[in-house]
Amino acid sequence: MSQSQSENRRIVLASRPHGKPVDENFRLEKAPLPQAKDGQLLLRTVWLSLDPYMRGRMSDAPSYAAPVQIGEVMTGGAVSRVVESHSPEFSAGDLVVGSTGWQDYAVADAKAVKKLEGAALKKPSLALGVLGMPGFTAFMGLLDIGEPKPGETLVVAAATGPVGSLVGQIGKIKGCRVIGIAGGEEKCRYAVEHFGFDECLDHRAPDLDQRLKAACPEGIDIYFENVGGAVFDAVLPLLNTKARIPVCGLVSQYNATGLKEGQDRLSLLTSTILRKRMRVQGFIIFDDYGHRYPEFSKQMGEWFEAGKVKFREDIVEGLEHAPQAFFGLLEGKNFGKLVVRVGQD
Repeated sequence: MSQSQSENRRIVLASRPHGKPVDENFRLEKAPLPQAKDGQLLLRTVWLSLDPYMRGRMSDAPSYAAPVQIGEVMTGGAVSRVVESHSPEFSAGDLVVGSTGWQDYAVADAKAVKKLEGAALKKPSLALGVLGMPGFTAFMGLLDIGEPKPGETLVVAAATGPVGSLVGQIGKIKGCRVIGIAGGEEKCRYAVEHFGFDECLDHRAPDLDQRLKAACPEGIDIYFENVGGAVFDAVLPLLNTKARIPVCGLVSQYNATGLKEGQDRLSLLTSTILRKRMRVQGFIIFDDYGHRYPEFSKQMGEWFEAGKVKFREDIVEGLEHAPQAFFGLLEGKNFGKLVVRVGQD
């Protein structure tokens, strides 16, 4: 075994951030190659997914999942090649997806990973995007909580991101009029021309509330929430009676260190929810819908193969560049699903 194969580069949490994460919160270190035992697999990472939820795992505040401990490998989903298998269900060379973290090599229980199949075998990074967790989030959040109906108006924040872009496309499949919100003219143009949105508004331009009102003359029936902040402020007055709001994330608030100064609008929100009998439901995709993954996999696979859903990736080369790419993700600098090519395949 060569020198490069006998050690494992890994990025660990060096300290907890206060506000925006910085370089000093991470440490790139080298360790001996991990050893697989019975029922386990030795995996070599090919693609690493970077996602907003990782910011929450860097904090020790109460959350739906345990935080990454200081000195532990940063958590993250990855597509890996099986190097050694100590399970009859897998063979060396198989491609799998699982939560194996920011590192070159990992050991995982065989039951904790899933073998790639179908379209993902042709382009493995798709198992981290349209055919993976973001696609699953878009699919279940919109269809189960949003309950789209033909002719309804659906508004989607982060419209060119891995979740938002698919929410919009599924909404179009279900007959909705889809309005996207994204950061910058280029992203908005892409949402319309490539993803098929009816309109897309730049949240960085002035008067978002007035432009959104003009784009939604009959109000908003479904708002897919993954951003929060000023975007939600513009959406709230336009929500129709019995509007549905699936909430999968609030990326605009992940680096906040306290409550935002200004008028307390909680009473306005709660009274609007009551008067308009709105449904606002947060969800954690695998906790709430893990048992329905086969349903998603089958339907999304069919849509993808038929060309009914499209995707865009933002590829970063090299594990060592993961922290900087992650910082950009939290500021909306990525354009598409952000993945790191950790190893050639």
